[in-house]
Amino acid sequence: MSNAYLTYAAKRLGQAVIVILLAYVFTFVVVSILPGDPITSVLRNPQNGFTEEEIAEIIAAQGLDRPVIVQLWSALSGFLTGDLGISMRSNRPVATLIAEVMPSTLVLASTGLAVALFLAIAVAYGTQVVPKRYGQGLLRGFPSLFLSTPNFVIGLILIHLFGFQLRLFRVIEPDSFWATLFAAITIGIPFSAQIAEVLIANLDREAEQEYAAVARSRGIGQARLFAQHLLKPASLPVVTVIAITVGELIGNSLITETVFGRTGLGSLVQRSVSTQDLPVLQAIVSLGAVVFVLVNLIADLLYPLLDPRVNILRGQKRRPGSADDISSAKAVTP
Repeated sequence: MSNAYLTYAAKRLGQAVIVILLAYVFTFVVVSILPGDPITSVLRNPQNGFTEEEIAEIIAAQGLDRPVIVQLWSALSGFLTGDLGISMRSNRPVATLIAEVMPSTLVLASTGLAVALFLAIAVAYGTQVVPKRYGQGLLRGFPSLFLSTPNFVIGLILIHLFGFQLRLFRVIEPDSFWATLFAAITIGIPFSAQIAEVLIANLDREAEQEYAAVARSRGIGQARLFAQHLLKPASLPVVTVIAITVGELIGNSLITETVFGRTGLGSLVQRSVSTQDLPVLQAIVSLGAVVFVLVNLIADLLYPLLDPRVNILRGQKRRPGSADDISSAKAVTP
């Protein structure tokens, strides 16, 4: 591994840390100025049954009686050490609450990503091997259809068709295999559209290159040409697309959890917003920012390894996977 790459990796890592810290500060400020008083809505709610002495103790323990700048410094220090605070609603550590629901969300998001990649590759493959007179144009229109359909609409259709009509899964068992699969399909369909659009455009570009014409002249079929020569160079920009849209994948996961009644980060966010549980809300939003930054960092570090023609190691300021990079991704002539 070259010194140039290590220098580049260290620089990107430092930038990622700065972005995460700034995102946490921004989130803290935004959450702090939200309308409403969490002390009144949570602690002084008659249904919770807190006495004034207990409320005073909770306020002191949460540090809500201190100046905002002091609260920010305390919260940021705890965030850096893994201490996410105590939930105002349940009086439990926020890290514990997140750890209890995180596995469900990770399973759903990762399965949704796998479904999206499968759909995108399948549609892109069809656009290369299906003749125009047999529906290639229809396949090229699928990404636009997928992208224009809200994921909650897809989820409701799948629940009605496969849950109530075909009884393939029970709605009251949202964590079962089939329920998880259809929830992942709900996420994967819209997410696959953006991947498929980029993949199809790059496949069309690669198919016009000289090496593709040479391969065809040797009698290589379209399916073999796609698998052995076109797919790899055309799929390099997909890394960047996934990194850029990972926030959308996480957001769709939270919405889909609500539609399918799954217990995950989505339900935790919903409860935190309704009760203005600021420590939990702050932690989840910050966690989303951390995931987004880390995924983009991984993409930036992988791109020069996957495509050595990227000139970022020579001091170019252009981000790998930008519009120029995507349009210039070319395959090495076999």
